[in-house]
Amino acid sequence: MAVSVQSEDFDVGAEMAAITAGRTDIGALVSFTGLVRDMPNGSEMVLEHYPGMTEKALEKIEAEARGRWELQDCRIIHRFGALDAGAQIVLVLTASPHRHAAFEAAAFIMDFLKSRAPFWKKEAGSGWVDAREADEAALGRWD
Repeated sequence: MAVSVQSEDFDVGAEMAAITAGRTDIGALVSFTGLVRDMPNGSEMVLEHYPGMTEKALEKIEAEARGRWELQDCRIIHRFGALDAGAQIVLVLTASPHRHAAFEAAAFIMDFLKSRAPFWKKEAGSGWVDAREADEAALGRWD
């Protein structure tokens, strides 16, 4: 499956190995791993989502990337639940014959995940977190 929304942690190396296993047609494999930053009001972030809707939204983002760039494979993992500072929160892997497509597709996916994926984030001791203006601005480059 190219998209996974899960509470459990992931192994970046194992995910990369799974995409490349037995393949010699991949010229570039780009990975992005997002981590939970220290938060001003506590050390934990809670992510909620609506099962079914979230997966469909991520699948749509992935399909859009596949339509824009020549990708041989793609993997998106996004976690939910209570996550401490330093925890892995998101993984995006893009495989392509050429590095440019793999880098661009990964950046595209991350920009959409940051601003359009249906997750609700709450910082411990604080309120719900909205997409930042910088995230919205980054999304505009893909129009």
